[in-house]
Amino acid sequence: MTNALTAAAAGFGTGLSLIVAIGAQNAFVLRQGIRRDAVFAVVGICAVSDAALIALGVGGVGALVVARPEALTVVGLIGGGFLLVYGVLAVRRVLRPSALEAAGGPTGSRRRTVLTCLAMTWLNPHVYLDTVFLLGSLAADRGQLRWTFGLGAALASLCWFAALGFGARLLGRFLARPSSWRVLDGLVAATMIGMGTLLIAGA
Repeated sequence: MTNALTAAAAGFGTGLSLIVAIGAQNAFVLRQGIRRDAVFAVVGICAVSDAALIALGVGGVGALVVARPEALTVVGLIGGGFLLVYGVLAVRRVLRPSALEAAGGPTGSRRRTVLTCLAMTWLNPHVYLDTVFLLGSLAADRGQLRWTFGLGAALASLCWFAALGFGARLLGRFLARPSSWRVLDGLVAATMIGMGTLLIAGA
């Protein structure tokens, strides 16, 4: 039991250290949480997607994909292009204050939000590197406890996205002003465009 708890704790800590960083996915979840727009769906998609990818890594799929690096290159180009487009849209929101909406205001299409979240998750090569490859290889070192390690990492992902999405509501009063949304969207735009450029350059 002690070994299992140790493996789960190690997985939780490792998973949390990888996911707690400024990135496209986190920026998107934060913005949706502040807008209170399809937060449950967004958090669920991110957490379930991470759990599925971690399971693939723990199951050994990472080693198979390494043999076909061209697949990761294609994903990098597509994902980079997507992030650049989303970044440009964020820039447009910064330049057009009337398009910004405070927390609790009108929200976008749930279908569009879900599709954007799916693309933000599954078209980001860094997600595969962290979950499938890195966590998968670390889990392999745990032997028979590799799935316990993976469970801990998946739990860390769920806790983080839930805290980021639902906890963002605490910022609602601060972001009730359009000027605050300009700052947020400026950070989102910089993150998306920067990561998109890096993905395309490195593909």
